[in-house]
Amino acid sequence: MNSPIAPAAPTEITELSVNTIKFLAIDAIEAAKSGHPGLPMGAADVAFVLWSRYLRHDPTDPHWRDRDRFILSPGHGSGLLYALLHLAGYDLPLEEIKRFRQWGSKTPGHPEVHLTPGVEVTTGPLGQGFANGVGMAMAAKMAEARLPGLFHHRIWALVSDGDVMEGVAYEAASLAGHLKLGNLVYIYDDNRITLDGSIDEAFSEDVARRFEAMGWRTQHIDGHDHAQIAAAYDAAIAQDEKPTLILARTHIGHGAPNKHDTHKVHGEPLGKDEVQATRKALGWPEETFVVPDAVRAHFAARAKVMFEARAQWSAHEQRWLADHADRAELYRSLCERAVPGDLLETLLAKLPPTNDATRALAGSIEQMVAAVMPSLVGGDADLGGSTKTPIKDSGKVSAGHFEGRNLRFGIREHAMGSVANGIALYGMFVPFTATFLTFSDYMRPPIRLAGLSNTPVVHVFTHDSVFLGEDGPTHQSVEHVSALRLIPNVDVWRPADSAECAAAWAAAATRRDGPTELILSRQKVEVLPGDATVRGRHAARGGYVLVREESGAAELVILSTGSEVSVAVEAARRLHAEDGLQVRVVSMPCLEVFERQDAAYRATVIPAGAKRASFEAGRTGLWWRYLGLDGLALGVDGFGASAPGPVLGDKYGLTADHVTAHLRAWLRGS
Repeated sequence: MNSPIAPAAPTEITELSVNTIKFLAIDAIEAAKSGHPGLPMGAADVAFVLWSRYLRHDPTDPHWRDRDRFILSPGHGSGLLYALLHLAGYDLPLEEIKRFRQWGSKTPGHPEVHLTPGVEVTTGPLGQGFANGVGMAMAAKMAEARLPGLFHHRIWALVSDGDVMEGVAYEAASLAGHLKLGNLVYIYDDNRITLDGSIDEAFSEDVARRFEAMGWRTQHIDGHDHAQIAAAYDAAIAQDEKPTLILARTHIGHGAPNKHDTHKVHGEPLGKDEVQATRKALGWPEETFVVPDAVRAHFAARAKVMFEARAQWSAHEQRWLADHADRAELYRSLCERAVPGDLLETLLAKLPPTNDATRALAGSIEQMVAAVMPSLVGGDADLGGSTKTPIKDSGKVSAGHFEGRNLRFGIREHAMGSVANGIALYGMFVPFTATFLTFSDYMRPPIRLAGLSNTPVVHVFTHDSVFLGEDGPTHQSVEHVSALRLIPNVDVWRPADSAECAAAWAAAATRRDGPTELILSRQKVEVLPGDATVRGRHAARGGYVLVREESGAAELVILSTGSEVSVAVEAARRLHAEDGLQVRVVSMPCLEVFERQDAAYRATVIPAGAKRASFEAGRTGLWWRYLGLDGLALGVDGFGASAPGPVLGDKYGLTADHVTAHLRAWLRGS
């Protein structure tokens, strides 16, 4: 089902098309007085050959399942991608090119998926797009293994000096080589220039040998010689044993008489004088945003071929479904990333009844989710025995074997988060990752990008507080929950028992507009009071009344999460029994979901007029939005220490005795 590779265009059309790409980017950047013209000018040749002859895509159906994916990893060169999308026929009118980097345009400074048709991933931080592509290649292999004979596409990317220098790309490249992802083809825009000057000032390694050592196939070419470019692409798609890195030696700002091969063309507009000199050198008209008719016709002809290729694949899809009735339901489920509508009720009906660590409780619930959700796949950073996340009764993904659902990321948290984003953006799968909460620091960039990109990824973080104990402050998370809560569009769940773990996993499995963080304990927690099924339903709203005052209006409301909720319940019991106070305990497993509830509901949970206190074994700063200036925030605002967990609980005032005493003294003092 491969699409035909187009023959080389006549030299006149080729030169005209390449210059059109260059000047669409130049003119957009000049109009915005902001941008990076060097990369679009230098990479126009390798991009033109790919997009006009090799790339399998249909601009009329940007989400065609059997399309090739193209990633512009150095997102600062977005002018190149926007020019290509416009010429190829995507819904990106010339007017949008003219509005480059302006409010409300579809041409932001760095490409954003879900905003611009044809953009596959949100790229900006260097190395992220590189790793996303590895995730997409893994997802494609997993799809092919589950649905043999249906798909045959590749993941292409343009990567830069900055990408290959960033550590996240190195981790991802190592994983790609290990898994022998032969469906991955990366073009390295090797222009030897970075924003501040020559790459030689900071980078002198042999990139090809490094990638070869990681199991990649490499090839050196002149990035402006179309015959060499095409030969490299032919060689890349002729084999399927290794990922390919094509080292294309290019010249940044190619065609600019005075700024060619200088860092001055990297991160700022050419400027009026240099633009005029470039127009003269390349024989380009004075008019801006010019697209010659011959260029439009050339790209339109290719678009017609691709439209027909997609139609042929659609017919093939129907025949495949008829011939593989046993896999048709799986295909539908994967395409929809389907989840049963009664998932939460199903989980609540089979809750683990015992006191246990929430990592263990959530791990048991995850198995139930996996049983009814074929699209759920995932793995850990060599910590499966600790995070309790491997999917039972399923194999491990390895080179040549992609049928399994357990991904072995190795000790590569930086890449793990970014690869998971790529898997999710590919479609068909909902990936999860797992590691200790303290290592969420390594994953913050991809978590942020998942929030920005509305990407459905689940991140499981265990060992969530100073109660970790003897491993000490390097592994005890005190600020990490707050740090994750600060990222927009990220839902952070810190459940307190099995019912809340069920609510958390149900929310994570069904969310499609952003990432979900599951924050889980290593130490055991107590089963909370009340009917577990009812509590699970209430917990799904992010915050709910767990223990209600016995009579009259609440005088004190204690807000808590995770393993601290049972301590808050005991403190409330003592304050009522010994002091006669009317105390309400509110469990808040997910502040973000609670904030999305209507104001009336939130007011019924946290009533006006009562004193308010919070209790969580971490930084206290974010709780003040609920407490007001006269509230009390109990937590840990410094680093932990190395000692057994119960000792730390006593030293940091996290026991029922200490919490009760703090609350009593505070209430009396106020």
